[in-house]
Amino acid sequence: MKKAKKSIPEPMQYAAKKSFFSAKEIIFRSNGRAKVFTISSKMQVIFLFLVVFVGVWSFYYYHMYHRSDMIIVKKNNELIATRDAYVDLMGDFVTLQGNIADMIKTLDNAKTSELNLGQYQKQAALVEDKIKQITTQVKWINTEKLAEKANMNEISLQRDIAISERDQLREQLIELQKTVEDIKEAEAEILERVAKISEKEIGKIKSAVKAINVPLKKKGLYFNALANDKRKAGSGGPYIPEDNSFLQDKEVSEKVSRIFKAADDLEYYREVMSSVPIGKPVWSLWVSSSYGRRTDPFKKTKAYHKGVDLAGRTGNKIKVMAKGKVTRAGTASGYGNLVEVDHGNGFKTKYGHMHKIYVKKGQYVEAGDVLGEVGSTGRSTGPHLHYEILYKGHDVDPMPFMKAKIS
Repeated sequence: MKKAKKSIPEPMQYAAKKSFFSAKEIIFRSNGRAKVFTISSKMQVIFLFLVVFVGVWSFYYYHMYHRSDMIIVKKNNELIATRDAYVDLMGDFVTLQGNIADMIKTLDNAKTSELNLGQYQKQAALVEDKIKQITTQVKWINTEKLAEKANMNEISLQRDIAISERDQLREQLIELQKTVEDIKEAEAEILERVAKISEKEIGKIKSAVKAINVPLKKKGLYFNALANDKRKAGSGGPYIPEDNSFLQDKEVSEKVSRIFKAADDLEYYREVMSSVPIGKPVWSLWVSSSYGRRTDPFKKTKAYHKGVDLAGRTGNKIKVMAKGKVTRAGTASGYGNLVEVDHGNGFKTKYGHMHKIYVKKGQYVEAGDVLGEVGSTGRSTGPHLHYEILYKGHDVDPMPFMKAKIS
């Protein structure tokens, strides 16, 4: 019996690989019946697109929601900071307005001779700097804070609230800027008054310089206050605030420059004139002997008198008329008890026939300090002060110096 041959299976047949989006069938069985639903490739693609779209949209909405919430918190904090800045600015303005009112009141009521213009110049400069700071803060609020408020377009209800707050704040800032302008005008008024007072005081000083130059010219001399050593050696000039919005206008800048220059010139003139012996050094009954040629009280012949004799009572106080350094304090031939003071800028003064001397050689004195007492020591016929003024080594007539006034 022949063995049967084993059948060799044919090569396995593999179905072709189907697409991911190939048609799908869904079978539902109910009560022994089957229903088949076919989902085409196109429907599968559309469904997948919708799922992806919903997912992306949900993520975007979630992200924007939290981002908007953070923006709202940030803007609210900045709005609070802006309000605080506004309150601070208004406080500064109240203080400034009070200071300006006090300055104007003082300028109106005080005598010009008693004004400390240097102090007012410094106060005006402080007001100028304060306005600069406030103007900078206002610009900061206007540009930074309000600009950021305007960028809240993606927020609906919160945005409307922010816009309302922003508009209210903008109105406050407009009012604040108007107050800045009012303060600037008040400051300009103060500076203008200071300038007028400065120019008036400079006019008095120039008149005094003109008067004392009358006797100097007779000796071939001339005192030029603008050419003294202090201005040559010193440095400076009028104070003009740098980078200030108040000075951006050319006309205003020139006006402010003139105002500060006038105050600076007055300060300079006063410093120069502090070394010029202006005024009467002692209370006297009369001028018992004038400067120049006279009849000598002892020899009864014509003689030259280097100063003036101011008759007074023994013990009357003798005051120095300008600051300086005592270069001599003691007895001198013909003068009796003598004090000599070097005032600088070429000026010296001598005080003779004194009863008592209160100062010592090398001592520095200020205008109004008492040097001693009227007496009758030395070559004298009675109690009086022999008073001499020298300029660059030449004696000059003291009378124009005693009559001149700078205040």
